[in-house]
Amino acid sequence: MPSLKDLKNRIESVKSTRKITKAMQMVAAAKLRRAQEAAEAARPYAEKMADVVNGLAASVAGSDTAPKLLAGTGSDQTHLLVVMTAERGLCGGFNSSIVKIARYRAEKLLSEGKTVKILTVGKKGREQLKRDLAAHLVAHMDLSEVKRVGYDNADDIARQIFAMYEAGDFDVATIFYNRFESVISQVPTPQQIIPAEVPEDAEAGALYDYEPSEEAILEDLLPRSVTTQIFTALLENGASEQGARMSAMDNATRNAGDMIDRLTIQYNRSRQAAITKELIEIISGAEAL
Repeated sequence: MPSLKDLKNRIESVKSTRKITKAMQMVAAAKLRRAQEAAEAARPYAEKMADVVNGLAASVAGSDTAPKLLAGTGSDQTHLLVVMTAERGLCGGFNSSIVKIARYRAEKLLSEGKTVKILTVGKKGREQLKRDLAAHLVAHMDLSEVKRVGYDNADDIARQIFAMYEAGDFDVATIFYNRFESVISQVPTPQQIIPAEVPEDAEAGALYDYEPSEEAILEDLLPRSVTTQIFTALLENGASEQGARMSAMDNATRNAGDMIDRLTIQYNRSRQAAITKELIEIISGAEAL
């Protein structure tokens, strides 16, 4: 049984931990508000961009002059998985949920005889994937010094992906991230970005006349669309990370409080037992006299 001193030290230690988790919860709540606003503000632009691209793509799909980002390489042998996680931990299952669906996709593709290459964005995802997929890690984008994600960061990632695509390093690229729904709900989401996927119900832009041509406009618009999808994913990830961290730190704070209550009860019982023992010894000694 631990001594009274050990119990008291443990209580003080847990109280210090509770102060830290409470502070982290408040910081995450403040960051979440900004991150959520940024993610929600980007959605209308991304949705409108997708509508325009899908309309143009439906018009030129199957054409010999279709841009390479739409037509693809004609093969799906080599897949690039862009796994986007956080640079820091202490955010519950946020990072693990993204890595889980990326690992499942990688293992499925490998079982089908495909070649898998992984580009990681965020240190935590890379650390987890190193355990069993280290041989497939080909590149890493470090955002640890970035305090607030901007379009430039998405552009840097997109340029890396485009360079690999032009070099023939892969045929299909898919990004993995968490889509923010609420503080307690973040949805792990895979999204193919190259070649561009055209929904079956997409309508060709027959109401508009495009100049110089639909193919030329797509040639310029598709890279921007890919960058926008990456930027949106980064913003969704940012809001999801703060939501997950806020929830995790709230749970940790509650658990610390419960532990303090249990330790305090144990401390009081041990102290009462020690006092009772001393009283018995005093009474027994007095009676012996």
